[in-house]
Amino acid sequence: MRFGTGTSEGAEVVVDGRTLSYDEVVAVARHGAPVALADEVLPRLARDRAVVEDVVDRQVPTYGLTTGLGTRSSYALPRDELEVFSVRTVRGRAHAVGDPLPVPVVRAALLARANGIASGGSGVRPEILRLLVDLLNARVHPVIPEVGSIGASDLCQMAHVGLVVIGEGDAEFGGEVLDGATALRRAGLAPAALGPKDGHVLCGASPLAAGQGALALHETAAVLALAQAVTALTYEGFRANTSPLDARVLSLRPAPGQSRAAGGLLALLDGGELTDPRHARRVQDPVSLRCAAQVHGAAYAALDFAAAALDPELNGCGDNPVVVADTGEILSSGNFHTPALALAFDTLALALTQTASVSAERMRRLLDPAVSGLPANLSPYGPERSGFAPLTKTAQALVAEIRMLSVPVSTDPRHGAAAVEDDSTNASLGARRLTTVLTRLRQVLAVEAVVAAQAVDLAAPAVLGRGPEFLRRAIRAVVPRLDDDRPCGVDVETVRRDILECDDVRSTLRALTGEASALVGGAA
Repeated sequence: MRFGTGTSEGAEVVVDGRTLSYDEVVAVARHGAPVALADEVLPRLARDRAVVEDVVDRQVPTYGLTTGLGTRSSYALPRDELEVFSVRTVRGRAHAVGDPLPVPVVRAALLARANGIASGGSGVRPEILRLLVDLLNARVHPVIPEVGSIGASDLCQMAHVGLVVIGEGDAEFGGEVLDGATALRRAGLAPAALGPKDGHVLCGASPLAAGQGALALHETAAVLALAQAVTALTYEGFRANTSPLDARVLSLRPAPGQSRAAGGLLALLDGGELTDPRHARRVQDPVSLRCAAQVHGAAYAALDFAAAALDPELNGCGDNPVVVADTGEILSSGNFHTPALALAFDTLALALTQTASVSAERMRRLLDPAVSGLPANLSPYGPERSGFAPLTKTAQALVAEIRMLSVPVSTDPRHGAAAVEDDSTNASLGARRLTTVLTRLRQVLAVEAVVAAQAVDLAAPAVLGRGPEFLRRAIRAVVPRLDDDRPCGVDVETVRRDILECDDVRSTLRALTGEASALVGGAA
């Protein structure tokens, strides 16, 4: 997996088919970084294309090249129909529906497809790849409806990219939605003429699942770092016992990810009193506090699993069939099938649900004077005021939505072409669902952060850890402490927007944990 490469905004991203990182996907998708092809890519594609041309010339029966697709794979295509068959392949699969996908998702998908083609094996004409890169650099964004993939390649959605490539369909350019031909012309680009196999390649593989998944994993890592910081703030308000974070305790049962999570919490709490468990208010805290490292550690482990499953989709050939240039063959392939990726997205959604659930429970414990030792509902006036009590309903409503969205999609039965495409993965849906889960989780964490800042104010510890102190000051810069009852939903949204989604805040909290990046690292 390739996290934390340090790609700066605006720096050129070089596509080589082998080393695309999630940071680079974000740089291109969200910040418009320019894209260039590595020197070795076009010669690699030319070599593969020579095999395609040879197979066409010899009329070797080859799926999707000299034969039809799906249930029509036994139909031999006449030589003079191969080019028009490529165009028909694109037109005949552009069947997605719904609202257009956001521009960053479209850019991530274009980059993922470009890098997958650059890895070799697709057999596409090199000119097609150059045009995909030109679309990114000219900011011509095909309009791709949000629904249409069942994970047997993102066919019905990526065909909308193919339409723009041939000067049809719709594209966003300069803030306007235009027909594909007009968008290309205004950007100084020309439509491509498709040769044999080109249409199938434009529709093939799983670049939507890969591109949107990369964006989601990048954000997941950042949100987990925020969950750590908000938890540390709750620890300070609750005066939690940190002995469960002791490395000696964790070494007795080294569950995946828990040592990383515990180390991060202790690093955030460094400089305060709580790193010495003798300053804790209780001997035994509720599970939502006591086992935060186990829950967050499980989420880090799920993120590692997802990253390992996603990296081959970003940096590999997901086509069928594939070209083996060394032997001059074109072989049938199952590389388009993504069960590991779909399972990983499902697993990550479940892990984020656990993270949201314990956040909501920590917030509830702060409001209970019998457990926290603080005023009821954290109102300085006591029980005659509502304080933060109604926020528990908001938190639970958010968790309920996240729980609903965490239902596995990889086990849902799906069928494509009769008797041939009898299994698929829903990987693209799994990635798209994570976007909403992360939005709701940031809101849950904002609820806990608002309440935890009030708890710290009321508990008034002599000194806070560096992480909680920074986060409390940042919150108080935009939201005052609660005195008399007031609408608090706006406070939660302010903290979410101005604090938890602020790049500067995220960078500072990441540094306070001692991590160079918010993202897990590791060799590819």
